[in-house]
Amino acid sequence: MLSFQKTCLCQTFLISCCLLIIGCVSSEYNVATHKQDIYFFSTDKEVSMGQNIAKKISKEFQISRNPYDIERLDRVAQKLMKVVDRKEISYYFYIIEEDDKGKREVNAFCLPGGYVYIFKDLLDLLEGDDELAYVLAHEMGHIVSRHHIKRLQAAMGYNLLMIASTQAPSDPDFTSGLSFALAQLMVGWSREDELKADELATKYCISAGFDPTAGINVLEKLYKEGKKKIRPFSYFRTHPYTSDRIRHIKHTLQLPLSVDDYMNL
Repeated sequence: MLSFQKTCLCQTFLISCCLLIIGCVSSEYNVATHKQDIYFFSTDKEVSMGQNIAKKISKEFQISRNPYDIERLDRVAQKLMKVVDRKEISYYFYIIEEDDKGKREVNAFCLPGGYVYIFKDLLDLLEGDDELAYVLAHEMGHIVSRHHIKRLQAAMGYNLLMIASTQAPSDPDFTSGLSFALAQLMVGWSREDELKADELATKYCISAGFDPTAGINVLEKLYKEGKKKIRPFSYFRTHPYTSDRIRHIKHTLQLPLSVDDYMNL
């Protein structure tokens, strides 16, 4: 397995170098990480991919039209959009009631190019604008950091990425590319990506006038909610422990730590 992973990494590196040489990829400054990152395609292509996946979601998920919930979402989102680091894209926010199988979740996720989704069950769990702001700001943090693109570049490669960002809905490769991309984006983020999104969420909440400590309340609620579900045990964790995330938020805010912050929750 380790040898296979090394081979894949080498192949990805060589492909990236070749594409960089012929001008298919670019090295751009990441406003979230403050580093130069290599991307297979432009922001325009990223937005186009997000639009394509968003159309797929609109067909497979029931999008809420509840005026009260939409007004609440928009009120908070408008403040956050003014303070995010990434200004070259537009942001869109939606509430999901359930998927095409009637499944409801306590969850939120985002897409490349500025699309943020929150499930109704999570929205109802959040108290006040501060907690909602933290959840939205966390998802926006992933978008600002371009975590989607880095994940999809590693999983899909250049050709599939280009297919998924085109406008060819009748092409079976296009449909397959979108389905694969959506499946990749619905998988849990890495520890590093989650902590970076938490860090940015804290920053954006402060800048937009929300209480950043609401993020701690949100994580504690989600932990309790997760304990209600029976999940198969796994030795491998792609998400950081809840205590890791809370500790990171407190460190970012320079708050004192307690013994509980070092428990693996």
